[in-house]
Amino acid sequence: MARRDPRPPAQREVRLTPLREYCVSCGQRLWVGYHAQRTLMTLRGLVHLTLVVRRCRNRECALYHVPYRAEEEGAWGLPHGEFGLDIITVIGQLRYGEHRSIPEIHQRLVQRGVGIAQRTVTDLLERYEELVALHLADEQRLLERLKQQGQVMLAIDGIQPDVGHEVLWVIRDCLSGEVLLARALLSSTQRDISALLREVKEVLPVPIRGVISDGQQTIRKAVARQLPGVPHQLCQFHYLREAAKPIFEADRHAKAQLKQQVRGVRPIERGLEEQEDEPSQAMRGYCLAVRSALTDDGRPPLCASGLKLHDRLSQISDSLARVEEKRGAFLPH
Repeated sequence: MARRDPRPPAQREVRLTPLREYCVSCGQRLWVGYHAQRTLMTLRGLVHLTLVVRRCRNRECALYHVPYRAEEEGAWGLPHGEFGLDIITVIGQLRYGEHRSIPEIHQRLVQRGVGIAQRTVTDLLERYEELVALHLADEQRLLERLKQQGQVMLAIDGIQPDVGHEVLWVIRDCLSGEVLLARALLSSTQRDISALLREVKEVLPVPIRGVISDGQQTIRKAVARQLPGVPHQLCQFHYLREAAKPIFEADRHAKAQLKQQVRGVRPIERGLEEQEDEPSQAMRGYCLAVRSALTDDGRPPLCASGLKLHDRLSQISDSLARVEEKRGAFLPH
């Protein structure tokens, strides 16, 4: 649905000018051709950008009359976009960092004063995914970064969504955090893993100083075959997870019991859908907080899901108790 009301005037005015004053092709001076206007919604409010666009006036130049816009424009937003990169970054962080749903992300942004539709949140999340994919696919940038650090520390692990499905093998550099290779395989044999390690070894411009994995037998044999003499150690996360299994089981049981005590949130929300008074809106906010707490899982053993759920539900309960206490103070005796 198109916007029904016009946007309010921008609170900020920013003028962007290109850094180069001379043409990169012929070397002659660039002249100001025109001024472009853009309005972006950012986390700090609406920003009106005035873009100085220069052109080469040399008719024999290959870049004759080609618009040359300010380099800084790309740091504000995507071409033809109405929302800044800071909002796209926040949407990606809330989705993949905190595992928030689209309605929850939309509510977070609205609370921060960002005028945005829920459907637009979905569109901007797709833009975020495209930017991440483009960043990971830039091999030249990756090779230059690895050359600067002079060495790599490989981490290899396989992810299988379900039994019988393909296994997604990911090889990552622990020092830079960059993903070096991601490949889906039908099997996880020593031969398959050896082929992945050989492929990464051949393209790396720097030596491999170590390997970290979960200690799977096929991985150990593949590393010993393809990277002889390279130290190979057990992943600290897997080590801690194995050591904390008793605590994890107790925490999971506690979380299941907590979930049983807060069932029935959805019927309450459905009963409040037609009510627009302030108490009903506040109650819907509490219901949303409960549902958010139920879906916010931690990563054991470093973050216990049951303890995290208990903490969030306790905060919600304390907030309700404070509201009830204030309400009782204003009631006639």
